[in-house]
Parts: sequence; C-alpha cells; structure tokens
Amino acid sequence: MPGQTQDSAATSVARPRESPLAIGVRRILRKPSSRVALFVLGVIVLVGILAPLIAPYDPAAQPDIVALKDLPPSLAHPFGTDPYSRDVLSRVIYGARLSLMIGVLATIVSLTLGVAYGAISGYAGGVVDALMMRLLDAFLSIPRLLLLLGVLVAWPRLSIGALVLFLGLTGWFGLSRIVRGQVLALKHAEFVTAARALGASRRRILGRHVLPNLVSPIVVAATLGVAHVIVLEAGLSYLGIGVPQPLASWGNIIQDGSDQIATLWWMALFPGLLMVLTVMMLNILGEALRDAYERR
Repeated sequence: MPGQTQDSAATSVARPRESPLAIGVRRILRKPSSRVALFVLGVIVLVGILAPLIAPYDPAAQPDIVALKDLPPSLAHPFGTDPYSRDVLSRVIYGARLSLMIGVLATIVSLTLGVAYGAISGYAGGVVDALMMRLLDAFLSIPRLLLLLGVLVAWPRLSIGALVLFLGLTGWFGLSRIVRGQVLALKHAEFVTAARALGASRRRILGRHVLPNLVSPIVVAATLGVAHVIVLEAGLSYLGIGVPQPLASWGNIIQDGSDQIATLWWMALFPGLLMVLTVMMLNILGEALRDAYERR
C-alpha cells in the first residue's frame, strides 16, 4: 500500500545509524563464549579494583618468617604462603590489580602512538609515507623482547610508570601498519572526497571522517594488546627485571617460588592459572571482535 510504504520509509529514515563498534558489540554478545569471557573478565577486574577490601592480608606483610613460611594451602591461607611468610592469595589479588593496570596503560600508550603514526603516514602518502615506513621497518627488525631485556637490564630499578612507558613504546609498530593500510583505503572514499571539496582541513578529515571508521580494528588490537602485555610483563617480572619487590604481580609471585617449584607448587599454580584464564578470555573477545569486523 502507498501509505504503508511511506510510513516504513519515514521509519527507516528516522532510525539512528549504529556505529561500527556498537554493531560489533551486539554481534559478539550473541555468542555464549563471548558472554562468558566478558563475565569472567568483569569478575577479575572487579576483584582487582576491590583488592584492599577483598584481600585477607597485607600482600607485603611478613608476620613470621620462620613459622609461617612455605605453608601449603589451608583454611587460613587458601593459596598457601611464600618463603617470606606472605599470604599468596592476597598477593594474587593485588597482582591482578597491578598486572591489569600495566596491561591497560601500556596498551593505551601503544594505541596512541600506533594510530597517530599510521594515520599520518597513510594520509600523507608519497615521500613522507615511504620514509615513515622505512623507519618502521627498522623498528620491526629489532625483536621486542630483546629490546626490553637490554633496556631493563641497563636500568634495573625502574618505577611502574617507567615500565609501562617502555612496554607501550615498544608495542605500537604492528598496529601502525594496520592503521596505515586502512587509511590508504579510506582516504579516496567518496565521503572523504566530499569533505575535502567542502574545504575541510586534513586534521578535520582524519579526526572526524577517517579515524571513526577505524574503531573496530583498533578495539580488536587493544584487546589482544592487553593480553600480550600481561604475558610480557609476567615474563619480565619472572626474570627479576619487571615489577620490583615487594609489589605483587603474577610474574614475580611465580618467581618467588621458582627455585623450589616441586615443593612450592602453589606459588606457580594459582597465579599461573589466573594469568592463563585472563589472557584466554581476552583472546576470545579479540577473536570475536575480529570476526564481527571482517563480516561487516
């Protein structure tokens, strides 16, 4: 009917347009695995935030270095104690807080640098793009772990802020290539050409027209980047050049019992399980977002 056709057309025009991020979130929530991953990550994040209220003991307290050291899991200490008589459960809870904080902050630094570098390179094109990409190739030729080991061994007493900065400054190279490729594909699109014809500046075109269309791949990179940084920080802390003692992170908790791994098995089991669970949930979310983005 003509009246029904006009009404449906008016309804379709009035309906607000969903952003790519909202569409991706709605799609991943359809999957049971993604809902489970979101729930588990929410619980871990909540435990980390409420660590001072949840932890049964002070994570740095050494109440009795002789009588309470190396105790196996019990009712008083569900995750046992370490060689310094510290409660492992309390240290694991505080370690979740610190490890997640380092992962998120370092990823924010990497995202900022990677998006800015890739967007400028892709939109500028020509000689500027060629020079920036050759510089990026030089950065990519240096293994990240080897670079971090060299820096952290040279400056063994780094603060948490410096550790976050170093992790962030060495993690943006791959993302910049992704952003550059997307910008190269978008800068000749019709809506960009129309904005340029209307006199929009390059900064406005990048900020208002190009970058909003890159939200989905950036979110995917952020999710996978946090998981990678958590594992990397744990490895560095296990080697003794990451988070300094007596602060608790999952890596240095494992390192505290590494010389007696057969007898102090709980020192590696509980923080290791929590780290694996967190990284697994982040990877599930990242893969779900990637699938939603590629289908779109």
